[in-house]
Amino acid sequence: MASFREFRGNDGFGGEAWKALCRVRESAPLIQCITNFVSMDIMANTLLAAGASPAMVHAVEEIAEFTALSNALCVNVGTLSAEWVFAMKVAAYRANELNKPWVLDPVGVGDTKFRTESCLELIALRPAVIRGNASDIVAAIRASSALPPKGVDGTIPAIDALEAAKELARVSQSIVAVTGVVDLVTDGKRVLGVSNGVALMQQITATGCAVTALIAAFVAVHPAHSLEAAAFALALFGLAGEIGMEKSNGPGSLRVHLLDALHSLDEVTVLSRIKIAQI
Repeated sequence: MASFREFRGNDGFGGEAWKALCRVRESAPLIQCITNFVSMDIMANTLLAAGASPAMVHAVEEIAEFTALSNALCVNVGTLSAEWVFAMKVAAYRANELNKPWVLDPVGVGDTKFRTESCLELIALRPAVIRGNASDIVAAIRASSALPPKGVDGTIPAIDALEAAKELARVSQSIVAVTGVVDLVTDGKRVLGVSNGVALMQQITATGCAVTALIAAFVAVHPAHSLEAAAFALALFGLAGEIGMEKSNGPGSLRVHLLDALHSLDEVTVLSRIKIAQI
């Protein structure tokens, strides 16, 4: 099993992360977000701060037309209804039909039968990336969680979900990202570890949702390398949190300073402070 000691430095990822961020800023990819009511604001503002363009479009009547206009799709199941699940599936089908990448955040998979079945049906549509906390990823690969429900802020260390993430990546043929103290990104064989971030980010509602949207933006400009794109998004978001923490007194001010820091990231900072390594 991987451990913190196995992080061997940046391995040149800083330069590639900076180039990816520049591509996002230059191309301003349009990211269609079908997400929960809690996360809409911070997801949109995170995308804007990074240089992407958000669109919170979930009406099924618009899906076929709008998904064709977007550069990537982000699906978050936080607040489900039958109508929204249908819209999510239609959007995923449309994205696949048009060869556009899409990213899934299976929030709370395993908590209820409806939620679990909906998540598994979406996973079967082969998202480019699945991003979740450790509880989500373990529950997804088991099809129903054998763990006690922990809500949206699941506290299982990400490192404990590494084998589950690898298996889910193999089964789904998607990149799987597990977020925690150390973020892990895998295609079932390769694993990248990301150790940027601060603990207080977990006290801001929907930061996980926000970074999933950011992953969609990076995959949109880096579609042939979704593993690296996901790691870059996680590292840059975590780095923004570190910088924001330097000026913050609590989660409220951190939210503001995090967005400011993401908007203002420069090459020197990215090259010197990104923490990504092959595990």
